[in-house]
Amino acid sequence: MVANGGAAAMIARETDAYCLLGEPKFGGILIVSDHASNRVPEGIDLGIAPELMDQHIAVDIGVGAIAQIMAQRPGIAAYCANISRLVCDLNRGDHQAATIPHVSDGHAIPGNEISPEAREARLARFHHPYHAALSQLLDDAPPALILSLHSFTPRLATSDEARPWHVGILYNEDDRAARIAIPLLEAQGLIVGDQLPYSGRVLNYTMNRHAEAEGRPYLGVEIRQDLIGDAKGQAEWADRMADICNKIALSLP
Repeated sequence: MVANGGAAAMIARETDAYCLLGEPKFGGILIVSDHASNRVPEGIDLGIAPELMDQHIAVDIGVGAIAQIMAQRPGIAAYCANISRLVCDLNRGDHQAATIPHVSDGHAIPGNEISPEAREARLARFHHPYHAALSQLLDDAPPALILSLHSFTPRLATSDEARPWHVGILYNEDDRAARIAIPLLEAQGLIVGDQLPYSGRVLNYTMNRHAEAEGRPYLGVEIRQDLIGDAKGQAEWADRMADICNKIALSLP
């Protein structure tokens, strides 16, 4: 699992598709990070320049380290993808073309031009076990709050428009945690995007499936990557998110 720095939490379980850090607790906090790794497993060649694997198209920069730091705290565990989003985007439905993307932010991914049979095999190897294990985990140890943890690039290569938000809060129909989190973050002097830079009504597959469909409260967070690209920023945001999540968990009915 790629952590981009930060202290290591105990790995409770690791498979080809996911990595579980810490021990999930009933009534605790479970971090879910669909894009925490830039790992490309054996047998897959994406056909792109190696340096692209450290960029935002391949991994949500910084979130793996934040998850590791947070998972060292009592009552917090982290369930993280163990593959790059270019191998299989676990926050997309298995029927969507973008789940195995042919292009990302203007970069062609020629290794993903595969046959329907190869696509099904890749989904069976990564997407299906990732979501099956997450569903079982949530049933076995229902958390008080799920933190859906992502990060976003300050500027897309395909756009000249800068993204000024320090953090974005995403949700679909269930905004219980979002309504608590936004003023808490703004009180710290942060520029907070409410459904920005993305809308949770469009990009919310994992939380739609495992949280909204089951009535489980969750907080969808996107942190700007230049704020968490080093150990100092990762530690700062890990502390911030742990504090925010605990306050939300205590405030929810």
